[in-house]
Amino acid sequence: MRLERYGYDAHVARIWSESGFDDLDIGRVIAEHRERYVVALEKGEAMAEITGAMRFGSHRREDFPAVGDWVAVVPTGPDEGRITAVLPRTSLLARRSAGREGERQVIAANIDHALVAQSVNRDYSINRLERYLALCLASGASPIILLTKTDLVDAQTLEGIVEAVSARIPSAPVATLSAHLLDGYAPLRKLLEPGRTYCLLGSSGAGKSTLLNALCGEERMRTGAISLHTAKGRHVTTHRELVVLEDGAILIDNPGMREIGMAEASEAIATTFASIATLGRACRFRDCTHLHETGCAVRAALEDGRLNRAAYDNFLRMERENAHYEASAIELRRKDRDFGKLQKNYGRQKNGF
Repeated sequence: MRLERYGYDAHVARIWSESGFDDLDIGRVIAEHRERYVVALEKGEAMAEITGAMRFGSHRREDFPAVGDWVAVVPTGPDEGRITAVLPRTSLLARRSAGREGERQVIAANIDHALVAQSVNRDYSINRLERYLALCLASGASPIILLTKTDLVDAQTLEGIVEAVSARIPSAPVATLSAHLLDGYAPLRKLLEPGRTYCLLGSSGAGKSTLLNALCGEERMRTGAISLHTAKGRHVTTHRELVVLEDGAILIDNPGMREIGMAEASEAIATTFASIATLGRACRFRDCTHLHETGCAVRAALEDGRLNRAAYDNFLRMERENAHYEASAIELRRKDRDFGKLQKNYGRQKNGF
């Protein structure tokens, strides 16, 4: 097995040479199952766990390996090993954790592009697409929007949806797909470059598993039939997995996400809502919240129709969420520092210092 197949290139080779792990094996995490990892190594795939030192030395869950990570592995058997370190990441796709306040849930690492899939029937929402866009931009990955299940709407409705998405999100390319009609896959394949890593995102029922099967040319992921009551496909993907497509592009599939919480995304939100950021430069006050201040250029554009009301409301909602996360993260770091000092003082007292 050659690691170039999994994205190993001159950049990864340089990071590896600078890591000082020459006596270990380098590999890429291609699947995760409850803190057990499938790692692609030069000699083949291995099942690995992290070492105890790495577990107790990690301050955050995001310090653990994620699908897409390059890792240093100590072989412990023919197809087994222990992960001792995660190499520096070029990008990290993460959202606000649904558990501990101020923490992030890692989706995937070392991503070049994110394929954001959304069906054009009942699940369609530009607001959700803007959330995914901010998530991608915060990670350093370039988004590509995939509008799926186009056979479920008429041509005029589809045209209106594409125009609306392009108007609200002009920075991201948009592709339309129908698995039923096998339409749109040829142009999409031309967008996927060999050796580049793509992460497939979207809500449950957006057709991600069907899309992955079509790109792989085989029934790689089980798919559920569309419910006649909800017009949604049944959710079947339960874990993250990295696969290499026939043309050499690398694709990471993900379970559907019900919520896309903002985490450390201030700059990404500003980029997502570039029109609001541009208008904001003309506000009377530099720290304008665009809510009620005198001389707010954003509010003026909203009132005279130059700014879309739905985009404005979504912007404010995401800004509030991100501000709450950042405040929680600061508090969490303070508590971690206090706990660290407590442990240090306890150690000194125990040893008689």
